[in-house]
Amino acid sequence: MYRLTVLYGHPEDPAAFDAYYAETHIPLARKMKGLTGWTIGHCEAAEDGGKPPYYMIVGLYAESREALEAILASPEGRATVDDVPNFATGGAWFFFDDEQAIIPVSLS
Repeated sequence: MYRLTVLYGHPEDPAAFDAYYAETHIPLARKMKGLTGWTIGHCEAAEDGGKPPYYMIVGLYAESREALEAILASPEGRATVDDVPNFATGGAWFFFDDEQAIIPVSLS
C-alpha cells in the first residue's frame, strides 16, 4: 500500500482554510478515480500545549506509487493539485511512502 501524505502549514485564516477545504477542495478531489483510501486530520497540540508544526495532515492511498502518480496526473488529479495554492496560505508539502501496517487500523 502506498500513501501520499500532504502536510499543510498553519493558514493565515484557519476558518477560511477549513471552509474552502470542505466546500471546494474536497468536492474537487472526490472526482479523482483510483484511490483506495483517504484520511484527513487536524493536528492538535502536544501535552505541553505547544503549537504543532502542521495544521492538517492528509493521506491519499493507492496500491502503488505508480498508481498514485497516475491519479495525480489525470485531469481530475491535476485540477486538485492546482487548487492547493488557492487555500494553503501556510504552504503544503507532499511525500510518498510505502506504508506498512504493524497493527492494522480499524476506523470503526
